[in-house]
Amino acid sequence: MKKKWKLQLIHHSHTDIGYTDRQEKIERHHVEYIKSVLDILEASENGSRPEWKGYKWTCENYWQVERFFEQSSDSDKQKFIQYVQSGQIDISLTYLNMTDLVDNDILDAMFKKGRKFSNEHQLDLDSAMTADINGFSWGYAETMHQNSIVNLYSCLHTHHGMFPLYKKQIPFWWETPNGNKILVWNGDHYQIGNDFMLIPNSYRIDNGTEIVTSDDQMAIAEQRIFEYLENLEAEDYPFDFVPNMISGIVTDNSPPNPRLIEMIHKWNDKHGGQVEIELTTLHQFFDFLRKQELDLPVYAGDWTDWWSDGVGSTPAPTKIYRDAQQKYHLSQKLDPQGKWGRESLLQEAEYQLMLYAEHTWGYASSVSEPWNTLVNDLDYRKAAYAINANRLISQHLDQILGHLGEVPPTIDRVKYFKVVNPHDYPVTDYATVPIKHWEHIDGRYLAWDRDNYIDVIDCETNEKLAAQFTPIPNGDVIEFAISLATKEEKLLKLVKGEAPKNPRHANHAHIGTDRVEDIAPYPGYEGVPDTHVVETKHYRLAFDQQSGITSLRDKKNKRELIHPEALYAPFTGVYEKTPITTDACTERRLMGRNRKGRLADRYTASLKHIDITKDGDLFTAVQMDFELEGTQMYTVILKVYKELPKIAVTVRIQKQNEWAPENLYIPLPFSADKDGELFIEKTGAVLRPAIDQLPGTNTEFFCLQNGLAFTGTDSSLLIAIKDTPLITLDSLAHHPIELANDQQHDKNRQPVYSWIMNNFWETNFKVDLSGFYEFDYQLYLVSEQQNPKRLLEKCQQLNQGLLAFPVNPSREGA
Repeated sequence: MKKKWKLQLIHHSHTDIGYTDRQEKIERHHVEYIKSVLDILEASENGSRPEWKGYKWTCENYWQVERFFEQSSDSDKQKFIQYVQSGQIDISLTYLNMTDLVDNDILDAMFKKGRKFSNEHQLDLDSAMTADINGFSWGYAETMHQNSIVNLYSCLHTHHGMFPLYKKQIPFWWETPNGNKILVWNGDHYQIGNDFMLIPNSYRIDNGTEIVTSDDQMAIAEQRIFEYLENLEAEDYPFDFVPNMISGIVTDNSPPNPRLIEMIHKWNDKHGGQVEIELTTLHQFFDFLRKQELDLPVYAGDWTDWWSDGVGSTPAPTKIYRDAQQKYHLSQKLDPQGKWGRESLLQEAEYQLMLYAEHTWGYASSVSEPWNTLVNDLDYRKAAYAINANRLISQHLDQILGHLGEVPPTIDRVKYFKVVNPHDYPVTDYATVPIKHWEHIDGRYLAWDRDNYIDVIDCETNEKLAAQFTPIPNGDVIEFAISLATKEEKLLKLVKGEAPKNPRHANHAHIGTDRVEDIAPYPGYEGVPDTHVVETKHYRLAFDQQSGITSLRDKKNKRELIHPEALYAPFTGVYEKTPITTDACTERRLMGRNRKGRLADRYTASLKHIDITKDGDLFTAVQMDFELEGTQMYTVILKVYKELPKIAVTVRIQKQNEWAPENLYIPLPFSADKDGELFIEKTGAVLRPAIDQLPGTNTEFFCLQNGLAFTGTDSSLLIAIKDTPLITLDSLAHHPIELANDQQHDKNRQPVYSWIMNNFWETNFKVDLSGFYEFDYQLYLVSEQQNPKRLLEKCQQLNQGLLAFPVNPSREGA
């Protein structure tokens, strides 16, 4: 070889919660692993195992350390800190290996845990590593930097994914959205070191899996290490050092293995003059790297994750998770000082939210054995994180609302309600209050007399607010329009109203004796909404009888808002199924980075019925019933508001069971204008997909927080996406995978799809997508120019809404 090499190894255990065993069992394993490391280090120092001298261990994340400190003796805790201070144990300050489902506030709270621990124990910790996952939101870098984490080692997994920059084992500076920099080592797989056979039987050898002797092990190690380094030289690798990760055995959640340091000693005795192997830690490696004073490239943009699509295999608990996220943010807005809620509920909700968003999406045989008890057991446990988070944060929010005056149901209660704007800017929107079937308003029961009229009164001004009610199971929802200043609260009262007096006969042409209103507008007559056209002051929607929506026009700017290259009508479902020609797992593996096979069948929903179901003072409701392969029901309900530029869309689906790989999309084929750009909100960052990305990253799909914005020269169309986070761009057809580069910017302007379901992964995605689902979207037209961050904040406001709850003004605090 041309160089004298240093091979640096970082020994760790990859945390994959629920992939190899029950989640709580894996937690216990990692606690015991750290205790084992303490025993190994103690034995290396007390003379009982001198061959273990030089052993080092890196805790892959702070979660392992947190669990250890909760379940260990004071003596073990003290030993642990001493070994960290001496450099024999290191701690990565990532909390867990995450998907982009996690939001930035929760992520920041978890980074702060590790930073607080480091500061309290006066530890010099400034580095983080991730394993398995192969992407991070651009905001992830900024949040690390804000928590004094300045180094990141990424040892990603290219199964259905790929590393950025078109090359691995290279360092670079990652510039954050705020212009700060993180030093990144863009590394190899997190167990590539095991391929070197430095640990007996840590990796399958070519001639089988039998026990090998020490002599056999050295021969295999020599062959593989020299071959590895010679290949680096042939590729003109610029350095004389190379780091790699190594586990105790080749499995996730692997135990520590002191046999590694034994073999390193033997190797260095024999080959150290040519190739020195050093067992190091994460922090020590980055100290070494920074001392090289290398001239490294700087890249800014999103490191788009390839593995966040697991959330699409569990759409029901993901919706519950997203609801918990919104309640979390509402509680923070209503009680920023933490005076009214219960801190213990908030902290436990944060923990449960973090565990659901962690990258493991099921047991290892979820696809090959979907009937397996452990598969289903771990699936329910994963869902429980979202359910528990929602329950805990709901309790926390209830505590806050109680301090704001919320009262429980009361017989004969006068119908006072408080409406609160929790946001940091004025809001004009619609709010709702429910009236149960047993409740009356001034002696009038809505549930039993649909001709009743109810007025919503502003108690301060005595103004009557525009309102409309909708029947629901066990009662009605009364929706009303209201404007509130920043953080403003208003007291409202529901009272008995008077029915409008409509003449029995009218002399203008609008209806015949058949009682059908189907006359188109003419001068002096605006017409009524029908199944061909619905028109408001902001929009004109047109429908046909096959596909649904054919046109959505911005009336002010006289512009069509449906993308000129749209292949499918907005919200008209598209279903894909890849036939199994091999077996359920192999078929999925062969997809590579496509999320479907070459022979995938694709079906488009066909409209079977359309009807105007409601037309009132606030909105017109349109229901479209479709027929779609893979479903028993596919219904789209539009609420087209008359005064605000808002359309609320609900998609209801009854999904059938299918073992084959499948996808379900809801088209969002909109565009503000031909020169506009698409902006999305990911964890901690607003960016343009396919433009603001690191070179070589994923442009196939993205995991959003609150929605997206189609911007134009003089207006923008927002889509707030409440329940489901994944979108994909451009063609749905199987295709060669195009990684992010300067030639891909046009993809930013291609049609968008909400990717609501998939089960394509061959190991641990939930394979059964059957069930009943409801997904909510809101379209909102902004007629003036605003910066993209403000537009995406509006999406969050639309998802969170205004809060309205019953109060009793005579009680203190109402």
